Amino acid sequence: MKILAISGSARKASTNTALLRAMKDIAPSSIEFSVFDQINSFPVFSPDDEGEKTPSIVEDFIKSFSDADGIIISSPEYIRCIPGGLKNAIDWMVSRTEIIDKPIVLVHASSRGDDMLVSLRRVLSTVSSNFFEDLFLRFSLLSKSPEQIFEILHTEEYKSQITPFLLSFVSEIQTYKDQLE
Repeated sequence: MKILAISGSARKASTNTALLRAMKDIAPSSIEFSVFDQINSFPVFSPDDEGEKTPSIVEDFIKSFSDADGIIISSPEYIRCIPGGLKNAIDWMVSRTEIIDKPIVLVHASSRGDDMLVSLRRVLSTVSSNFFEDLFLRFSLLSKSPEQIFEILHTEEYKSQITPFLLSFVSEIQTYKDQLE
């Protein structure tokens, strides 16, 4: 099962990216888990730049998105909203078909950010018919370094939450795939 984890942060030492990288390390071997952390490299979306004019970094991202069986998104809150880079990445896919039925879940690396989560949930439930809003994982990792996050999440207390979350998501994805057959 291929999972693409998308960090909504443009920061190199991002808490959300560190969460996703730790999840990748913890994921069962049956899950091919990759982390995308380059949304800060995308040009601003314009319908005039779609089709043959789509930038190669966006095309590569959309291919990775399309090839994945499921998507995990982790994002910070910027001024009570979805960060511009993440919203821009979603905008690049809105007129395409790759996102429509893609299974998507959220994880969150902070005890704050509820306004952003409400907004992101609204956007994702609009663009994907398989956004699993109720399958959600949240940790309070604010002010921790990526190295600290890696150590914290590798304790049994956290691994015992991450592994079942991932397996539940894989189960939801498999149920969706079975319905297509």
